Amino acid sequence: MLPKFLVKNVPKQKNIRKIRQLIGDSHLHTVCESASCPNVGECFSKNTLTFMILGNTCTRSCAFCGVGKGTTSPPDPLEPAAIAEAVKKLGLDYVVITSVTRDDLPDGGAEQFSKVIRNLRLSSRGGSAFGGKVSVPHTPKVEVLIPDFQGNIKSLQTVLDAKPYVLNHNIETVPRLYPKIRPQANYQQSLKILENAKKIDKNIFTKSGFMVGLGEDRAEIEQVLEALRGVTCDIVTIGQYLPPSRTHLKPDRYVEPAEFAEFTSLGEKMGFKKVFAGPFVRSSYHAGELIKCGKPKD
Repeated sequence: MLPKFLVKNVPKQKNIRKIRQLIGDSHLHTVCESASCPNVGECFSKNTLTFMILGNTCTRSCAFCGVGKGTTSPPDPLEPAAIAEAVKKLGLDYVVITSVTRDDLPDGGAEQFSKVIRNLRLSSRGGSAFGGKVSVPHTPKVEVLIPDFQGNIKSLQTVLDAKPYVLNHNIETVPRLYPKIRPQANYQQSLKILENAKKIDKNIFTKSGFMVGLGEDRAEIEQVLEALRGVTCDIVTIGQYLPPSRTHLKPDRYVEPAEFAEFTSLGEKMGFKKVFAGPFVRSSYHAGELIKCGKPKD
């Protein structure tokens, strides 16, 4: 049985059906549905979502993730324009783009990220880099939640050259648990992604997030927060791990809301511009609130 603070009512509104219809019509994916996020109903009802590019199949097998694994498909050349059209239909002024991990691609999918960002900018001026004509009232701010690109700095540069507003890369868990939770990734490599992003563009917001309830202890949580501030990460998200299915890893514990409040206070004292911590917090949860953060170099 879940504790009461983890029982969530799913809103039933027309906007949820509208977004699902749009996604189906455009052959687009959202991580909200593909990863079985518990916030999907709430976010869809508020006209927010996170687009997931480069298909719906991941090349890695992280223990916490609900996205499917298996054979991948080549990047869709029509995807950037389709996302721009979806953004126009939804009237979004803040867009979050993530992807499956594509270790099968030489650049890890960085060029597709770049095309999506650039096409959103072009479409806001009434043009399209991929044919057709779409328009939105103004250029939306774009947050990208990227994989680690296997540490390839050239791929990171490709994404940053497209000028996203926020560069997000999740640390996911404490280093001790990487072999169990994230066996194909490297903790130090993920920290380096965030550090290099600031070196390449000091004006970019950097963001990261991790889960609790996987077996970590308080000291390890504090060490991760200190490491993220050590690479001048601006924003951090901390949420309860909840298995996306009955076959996934079970939580080690359920973290009380009061403890999340302590994480928020601790992170703010460390100097993070924003700390989002709570049972249902995910990396893209309330992402548009970052607009209120001020400039990264402040």
